[in-house]
Amino acid sequence: MGLAWQQGPLATKAVGQFLVAQPLPERLLFAESLRRRMRVRFGDQWVADSEDVVLLHEPGRYPVAFFPVADLAEGVLAAETRTTDHRDLGATAWFTVRAGQAQAKHAAWQFTDLPEHAAILRDRVAFAWRAMDAFYEEDERIVGHAADQYHRIDIRRTSRHLVVRDGAQVIAETHHPLALYESGFAPRWYVPREDIKPDALTSVEGQTFCPYKGFAGYYDIGEHKRAAWSYPQAWPEVAPVSDWVSFEPDLVDVYLDDRKLALEPGQTVVPHGIDRDLAPTH
Repeated sequence: MGLAWQQGPLATKAVGQFLVAQPLPERLLFAESLRRRMRVRFGDQWVADSEDVVLLHEPGRYPVAFFPVADLAEGVLAAETRTTDHRDLGATAWFTVRAGQAQAKHAAWQFTDLPEHAAILRDRVAFAWRAMDAFYEEDERIVGHAADQYHRIDIRRTSRHLVVRDGAQVIAETHHPLALYESGFAPRWYVPREDIKPDALTSVEGQTFCPYKGFAGYYDIGEHKRAAWSYPQAWPEVAPVSDWVSFEPDLVDVYLDDRKLALEPGQTVVPHGIDRDLAPTH
């Protein structure tokens, strides 16, 4: 979860509520300085390099980075005849991005008639994430979307008793699971491989991608499809859960200290595609 997506406070299905007497507008947009150096790579060139990036948080969307026009490489933007109208921010001009022999249509945009209250976005350009080769903070690539400073993951060791059953069959049992707390989500419980019945999990084809944890592989349990998942090589920030397994409580029975868990409303993850040229070995 971030500030404006999934179940964040500015999202359309926020998990919490603002304690105010009068109802807030249906849509709240929030813009802020990133306060990090951010760069954009395309066609083997740096097309943008700035320490003055502004993030736009818009309900239901991942944060978008806006770069000052002055911090773009010369000649990388070619104006298109295409224009659109943003429901909150008005007229939008679109650009083809060109660098060396590479070019990408509809790959950047700029709001050209902003209301005064949105002046922070004036003379700034955003780049389509999938259209560019990569985005960086300093010399490290960032994946998925611009860094959301309101998203957090904490992993905690615990001695609680966790049991996973498929009917009468015990699939897993442990007294030392890991609790993964991720902003806006109910806790997820991860079990070490040695505490799982060896033949209980059937690996299936297909992966999903999380910008914060990495690539997840899935397992069937009996007749229950994709009832468990694991991050075989989780990102370093969440390394403790690497190759541990978590189970879907709506597909198999998961008990924590004898209390049966249930999938809480709003826990379905918004799908996220994999960045261009990002291999699972990244």
